[in-house]
Amino acid sequence: MEKLLIINSGSSSLKFKLLVMPEEKELADGLVDRIGIAGSKIKIKYGDGKKYEQAEEIPDHQVAVDRLTFLLKDLGIVQELTEITGVGHRVVAGGEYFKGSVVVDDEVIKHIDEIADMAPLHNPANLMGIKAFKKILPDAFAVASFDTAFHQTMPAVNYMYSTPYEWYQDYSVRRYGAHGISHQYVSQLAADKLGKPVTDLKLITCHLGAGSSICAVKGGKSFDISMGFTPLTGLTMATRSGDVDPSLLGYIMEKLNINSMDEMLDILNHKSGLLGVSGISSDMRDLLEAKESGDKRASLAVDIFVKNVVKYIGEYIAEMGGVDGIVFTAGIGENSSPVRQLIMDRLAYLGIKYDAAKNDENFDGVISTPESQVAVLRLATNEELMIARDIMKLKAEA
Repeated sequence: MEKLLIINSGSSSLKFKLLVMPEEKELADGLVDRIGIAGSKIKIKYGDGKKYEQAEEIPDHQVAVDRLTFLLKDLGIVQELTEITGVGHRVVAGGEYFKGSVVVDDEVIKHIDEIADMAPLHNPANLMGIKAFKKILPDAFAVASFDTAFHQTMPAVNYMYSTPYEWYQDYSVRRYGAHGISHQYVSQLAADKLGKPVTDLKLITCHLGAGSSICAVKGGKSFDISMGFTPLTGLTMATRSGDVDPSLLGYIMEKLNINSMDEMLDILNHKSGLLGVSGISSDMRDLLEAKESGDKRASLAVDIFVKNVVKYIGEYIAEMGGVDGIVFTAGIGENSSPVRQLIMDRLAYLGIKYDAAKNDENFDGVISTPESQVAVLRLATNEELMIARDIMKLKAEA
């Protein structure tokens, strides 16, 4: 039995899960929120329905790690920190360096830092988490798992841009994608639910949340992905624009007297998407409620989101020459039955038929009927478990 701590470190947050392996049992999970911002808070769920929640000042990630590890002992979740034999870190961008999870060493840290500009909102924060835990758990088996690694199997025709080839040769300009840990996990789980080898299936996995991406999974491998060089492109997201015409940026920068590309990217990352279109909220739940009340901009935001999902699904069906199953996962994909219904209704031409009761209750599994020509599944993603499995695999190989 091993206790593994799985970390997802954001720019102002630190999420974690403590798992017992190989039993795949969850001991605790929680969040340190608003790190370095007024109103910091720590939340931990553990044991048999126990909860800890405390507002306190958390100025940086090292303090967050110190408090978390202290509380793991203080709450009796572990007796000693040495019980934690492995730490897994989710890292967004791995570039072309990493085609799978790797044991963390100085070279790995160097490469994560080198490609930070590919995911400027994520990689620096991921690296802070890695360094902080190295200090407090120096003997734990540390592993980095990359959101981009699963997509390294894409053929060049799908990852190359139609830009000067030298950009790829000299600066590694290409499509990298994201959410790979989630897409890999739910594609394998979907195959289990369908009772078929994943190598025999053509699947489209829809990771729909604050950040959203759609992946074509062919024979168990990533074949194409909606996100590009960075996680900004692809679908309309909570606050991210998704796909836009690059010429639009210069036009708007001139009109609004924006002199910095950083300012422009901040608008596209934080003030666009569902929030930008609706003017109300970045949360799909708020927009669905406003849509029911007749708010036209909220309705438009929802419709654009649904349209873009349908568009990418259609594109990937054409690319793969068919589809056996469509999977919904992540915050919106798992929890918003109205959004799933809107998407499935738009895909009725594929012969999709779904069980309305299962959809409404967020049933975990196949929500299409036996008569449906394409299987549709709603599956809870578990990136932490996927990372924990990789730790066990790498430990066995070490």
